Amino acid sequence: MKKTDLQTIIANLPKGRVMVVGDIAIDEMTYGQTSRLSREAPVIILQHERSDILLGGGGNAAHNVAALGGHVTMVGVCGKDYYSTLLVEAMERDGVSPEGLVHDASRPTTTKTRIIGNARQSVRQQIVRIDREDKTPVSGPIEKKLISHIEALAPKHHALILSDYDIGAITPAVIETCKAVCRKHNLIFAVDSHRKLAMFEGATVATPNQPEAEFNLGQALRSVDDVHAHGHSLRQSAGLQHLLITQGKDGMTLFDADGHLSHIEAFNVSDVFDVTGAGDTVIAALTLAMASGATPLEGAVLGNLAASLVVRRFGTATATPPELLEALDKLNPGKLAIQSRVPTK
Repeated sequence: MKKTDLQTIIANLPKGRVMVVGDIAIDEMTYGQTSRLSREAPVIILQHERSDILLGGGGNAAHNVAALGGHVTMVGVCGKDYYSTLLVEAMERDGVSPEGLVHDASRPTTTKTRIIGNARQSVRQQIVRIDREDKTPVSGPIEKKLISHIEALAPKHHALILSDYDIGAITPAVIETCKAVCRKHNLIFAVDSHRKLAMFEGATVATPNQPEAEFNLGQALRSVDDVHAHGHSLRQSAGLQHLLITQGKDGMTLFDADGHLSHIEAFNVSDVFDVTGAGDTVIAALTLAMASGATPLEGAVLGNLAASLVVRRFGTATATPPELLEALDKLNPGKLAIQSRVPTK
C-alpha cells in the first residue's frame, strides 16, 4: 500500500455518512491539584481546576467519525436529567447530530466521572471513578422509539456502526432492526460489541480486541500466531464477512471472506499514554473510510494510523485529517508493506 493511496482516502473521508447506534455515555473528567490532607478524614484534598465533558461509549465512536470529517448521526438512549443536557451540548459541540437520541426519564444518563489529580512536578493520575448507569434493557416503548429512529434515519447514511457496551440500549430487536435496514439500504454494517459476535451474524465487519476474541472463542490466544490460526474460525462461526482483531502493541489482523488474512503492524508502540477509547477510533476510521469508497484493508490501515495518535493522549480522544496526514508523512513506508496470505494450518 502506498502513502498516496491513504492520502486519497483521507481526502475522501468527508463524503461518508455514518449512523452510530449504541450505548452513549458521558466521560466527565474532573482535574485538580493536590493541596493537603483533610482534617476530616485521611483523604487528599484536590483544588479543583476544571471539568471536561467528553462523549463516551458509542458517543466516542460518533465523535471520532465527526473529527475525521464525516457526517454522523447518533441513535441512543439517555435520561432526562442534568447530564442529558450536558450530553446534547457535547454532541452539538462535537459535530454529532442528536436527531436519533431518545430520552428516558426512568434511567440516568450513563456517566463515568473520573477524578484526576496531580501534585507539583508530577504526572496526572486517576484517583477514583464514579459510574452512574442502569444496565437493564430499555423498556418496550423506548425500544420502539429507537427502532423508529433507526428505520427513519438509515436511508440518509452509507454505513451503520453498532457500538454495544452492554448497557441496555442494544436489545435483540434493535440488533435485528440494524441488520434489516443495512440489508434494505445496502449499508456497511460494522460492529463493536462486548458480547458474543454471533448475535450480529451477517455484519460487514466486526472489530473485537484480543480479549474479546478470546471470549468469543472460549480459549486463550497467547501469540500473534494463535490469533492468525483461529481468526477465520471466529469469523466463520459468527457469520461475519470480515473480522478485524486488534492486538495492542502487536498491531491488528484482518480476516476476509476469501480466506486471506492481512497483518498490520502497530504504527506506535513506544509513545503510548492511554489506550482508553482506541477501539472506538479504529471502528470509526475503518467504517468512515469504507463508507467513502476504501477497501476493508485500507480502512483497517487508516484505523491503525488514527489509533496510533489517540493513544498518546489522556482519556477518550480523536484524530483529525491534518493529524493523519502529518503522521502518515512521518511513517516508515515499510510499515505499509502489508501482504495478504492464507494462514498456515
